[in-house]
Amino acid sequence: MKKFNFRKVLDGLTASSPGGSAGGGGAGGGSAHPGGTAGAAGTPREEIQETLTSDYFQICKTVRHGFPYLPTALAFDPVQKILAIGTRTGAIRILGRPGVDCYCQHESGAAVLQLQFLINEGALVSACADDTLHLWNLRQKRPAILHSLKFNRERITYCHLPFQSKWLYVGTERGNTHIVNIESFILSGYVIMWNKAIELSTKTHPGPVVHLSDSPRDEGKLLIGYENGTVVFWDLRSKRADLRAYYDEAIHSVAWHHEGKQFMCSHSDGSLTLWNLKSPNRPFQTTIPHGKIQRDGKKPESCKPILKVEYKTCKNSEPFVIFSGGLSYDKACRRPSLTIMHGKAITVLEMDHPIVDFLTLCETPYPNEFQEPYAVVVLLEKDLIVVDLTQSNFPIFENPYPIDIHESPVTCTEYFADCPPDLIPVLYSVGAKHKKQGYSNKEWPISGGAWNLGAQTYPEIIITGHADGSVKFWDASAITLQMLYKLKTSKVFEKQKSGEGKATAEIVEEDPFAVQMMYWCPESRIFCVAGVSAYVVIYRFSKHEVNTEIASLEVRLQYEVEDIITPEPEIIPQFPDASSQLPSLKSLSGSTNTVACEGMMKDSIPCLSVKTRPVRMPPGYQADLVIQLVWVDGEPPQQITSLAVNSAYGLVAFGNCNGLAVVDFMQKTVLLSMGTLELYGSSDPYQRQPRSPRKSKQFAAVKGSRKLSLPTDLKTDLENRENSFSRSRSSSVSSIDRDSKEAITALYFMESFARKNDSAVSPCLWVGTGLGMVLILSLNLPASDDLRQSEPVMVSPSGTVLTLKGAVLTFACLDCTGTLIHPPYEVWRDPHSADDGEKTRKRKLVMHSPSSSQDMGDHQFAVICSEKQAKVFSLPSQTCLYVHNITETSFLLQADVVTLCNSVCLACFCANGHIMTLSLPSLRPLLDINYLPVTDMRIARTFCFSNEGQALYLSSPTEIQRLTYSQEMCDNLQDMLGDLFTPVETPEAQNRGFLKGLFGGSGQAFDREELFGEATAGKASRSLAQHIPGSGGIEGVRGAAGGVIGDLTRARIALDERGQKLGELDERTASMMASAEAFSKHAHEVMLKYKDKKWYQF
Repeated sequence: MKKFNFRKVLDGLTASSPGGSAGGGGAGGGSAHPGGTAGAAGTPREEIQETLTSDYFQICKTVRHGFPYLPTALAFDPVQKILAIGTRTGAIRILGRPGVDCYCQHESGAAVLQLQFLINEGALVSACADDTLHLWNLRQKRPAILHSLKFNRERITYCHLPFQSKWLYVGTERGNTHIVNIESFILSGYVIMWNKAIELSTKTHPGPVVHLSDSPRDEGKLLIGYENGTVVFWDLRSKRADLRAYYDEAIHSVAWHHEGKQFMCSHSDGSLTLWNLKSPNRPFQTTIPHGKIQRDGKKPESCKPILKVEYKTCKNSEPFVIFSGGLSYDKACRRPSLTIMHGKAITVLEMDHPIVDFLTLCETPYPNEFQEPYAVVVLLEKDLIVVDLTQSNFPIFENPYPIDIHESPVTCTEYFADCPPDLIPVLYSVGAKHKKQGYSNKEWPISGGAWNLGAQTYPEIIITGHADGSVKFWDASAITLQMLYKLKTSKVFEKQKSGEGKATAEIVEEDPFAVQMMYWCPESRIFCVAGVSAYVVIYRFSKHEVNTEIASLEVRLQYEVEDIITPEPEIIPQFPDASSQLPSLKSLSGSTNTVACEGMMKDSIPCLSVKTRPVRMPPGYQADLVIQLVWVDGEPPQQITSLAVNSAYGLVAFGNCNGLAVVDFMQKTVLLSMGTLELYGSSDPYQRQPRSPRKSKQFAAVKGSRKLSLPTDLKTDLENRENSFSRSRSSSVSSIDRDSKEAITALYFMESFARKNDSAVSPCLWVGTGLGMVLILSLNLPASDDLRQSEPVMVSPSGTVLTLKGAVLTFACLDCTGTLIHPPYEVWRDPHSADDGEKTRKRKLVMHSPSSSQDMGDHQFAVICSEKQAKVFSLPSQTCLYVHNITETSFLLQADVVTLCNSVCLACFCANGHIMTLSLPSLRPLLDINYLPVTDMRIARTFCFSNEGQALYLSSPTEIQRLTYSQEMCDNLQDMLGDLFTPVETPEAQNRGFLKGLFGGSGQAFDREELFGEATAGKASRSLAQHIPGSGGIEGVRGAAGGVIGDLTRARIALDERGQKLGELDERTASMMASAEAFSKHAHEVMLKYKDKKWYQF
């Protein structure tokens, strides 16, 4: 209890301290005194009971979706039926049935070279590029490392763990083979040195170990493949080579026939060699499957290397030989391929991406039985496919995982937690119609693990915008991800013919349709995208197919600050009035002086051309209106920086660094297109001059041709933002860089008080700029719904200007009880319904959210957050009640007002990696955790918060990382995650016939313990490898480091470690007792032997 009170005191301190230092500043800033009351509203601050405290917040990663970035290794447990993929960044993804998807990370970040499951044991061995082996425990929902073994003097090249063995064979770059005990993770003293394995007469080093496997016929024999073409069959008992085989081409991989009498090698010249143990002098069969046969009977020409081969037998048909690579060199354009040889039939499966690895899935885990292969898992650089081997045409299985997030690079994301429940089935029903045909009819074979829904029940939708103009809607409920629907926004435009794309090329490098911003109103189902080529498309949702023309508008946005040569403020800005923006009057857009030195100067031309013919639109999202910004005096249109739509008002607003446009999408007219400066009128706090007619037009084209390529390097971008920030914060016009324009950075439609001391709320558009200015525009809508289609909507600046430090990021309104007010919306109805009654039916508008519908009271709280600070104003008095300076040295990338536990807070993500939450309306800091250094522009561009403590960002170009900032979800996460390990009985080995047992292989059982154990083999050199005990679950503790849970977990781990040490001590004592017993027995035998002998007989 003390702790709780102490925290409350701290909360109180933090709420009151920053207020005074921030200063409301600027016109309409009002009093910034923290102790002040809500001005004219006259409501004491204490009236609002804020329910959220810091106990409600905690940050932890929940789940990672998408394809593992830069994959390097693949493993499969044939009994548990789970798949593991290792990556170049040291990550491991473990996949089972849909919903079972686990992400683990090696702390070193070293690339994963190889993965080996301990089959049906719930454990996995990873070998990394830093020459460390790790043992992962998969019997917990978040796998943890139990042991690590770091090799100091040798580099690991290949590992092999025989089925049901506890001894792992490790091959190295020097050509040596070491043996590791999986249970203790200690190196055995038994080593197969390269110089013992090869013949003494051989003068050259055989190269690194590229293959290790024990004979299916005799576990006491180990096959070692060396890179230079040498294969050694090593007898582990007698410690000598049984046979050696030499081939003059480098070996890439080796595969056994299940009877253990033959093995196959793949080579660097595209050949496969088949060897018999009885005649190892030369291969009894050599083939170059893709080599052309020469006419003069010479050996077929060599091909590209066969990187891997698998040789799998079937009881009732010919064996399968499956390999990657090996294509002929003359087909330079051939795609990467997997070849399946079954009897005399050769099938080549061409892949879209290079093959990283593949595995054949077989019915049995035992290497000495007929393998009966049924599928091949192929890991590509950017995809995972599974081929069905049971059907002659080898169809692929339909992949149930969301691994095609990156089909086209993700450019932006939106996240909606707790959205209307009917949306997911509706989107799925329109998306399901586009399913591909031709997949295998069998069940997906990677079906291990267990997953249940957990306690979290609200629906969640993630929307991703892509570089090719596509938009994907995903069902993200209960920490899974499933694609619902895909929308191609590029379909509204004509395809560009080659050489025609110059207009676009001036501002966009290669992706003219890339989605830059998205705005979705789930209630009205209106969806809006802003594209990189300076256009906005508004979509309405319909369940019916239509054939219709796409309406389009063109808007001219121009910036007006000129060099201060003409101080006469009465010069009218060279800007046409709104009427000249109507489509019928496009020619009036004032293009007088359009001739530049190089010939025709572009003016009033959009970047892309909208389709003019009627277009067939399938059920789902259908384009309602396309709005394009046009070239102005040879300058290309600047990209859109903010976007907002309101379905109840029927308006869309968007801005860029030149100004703001407001369009009525019901009447399809432009209501306003103004330069940012004009919006201020006489209330510009910087007192900048409107522009004079341009003096020098010929430089315009050069100045404006800023290209956009989707940025990946963050440093320069962040530095630029910091510089422009420091430049533009002074109130004298001379210090504003002439070239730095005031961009529109945030827009928000709301029922609010537009002017100081208004008596009633009215429709407003809040506008935030890059210089920290907030303007409120009044919207005058027709009084009745009947007149909405015919009467014009008026948009006018209200004169209200509020100021903050830094570019404005977000707005929200709370009612007098502190409840979030939802902007008005129209309830969805199908625009193309067959029911005439629905077409003529009145629009059903919801003016404010149900929670506050009773009485909004006589005042509101306006929450405004910029990249530097947050302020809460009381409206209509416009008094600044609370200020919190969020960051001095960095700036916010993302800020959102979100709901959590039936309350509301402000969530912020800062460029220095901190995630913060502030209470509302008092802006008390509730959470501040240094979560993630922003090393990449991708994270900055895709980070988004949602309700109920959810957030996400793109952690790599192919993966979405979801996280939670809610303590409740952190606590419940264990229940929501899937189980990787489920108790499954290992299938019994087939009974081997008496004669087979007698003649096929050694009858003598092979005891690895006896050979490799310390008693026989001795200890390995200490300097060779160092044992590192694993954290065994410390990852979970770090998440809960502050709370009681953390203490409990730490205590439990300490107990576990203590138990482990006691267990080790116990084992050591037992082994000491055993050796003492053995010694006394031996001594007793010696005594008996020499008891009756005289001293001279010794």
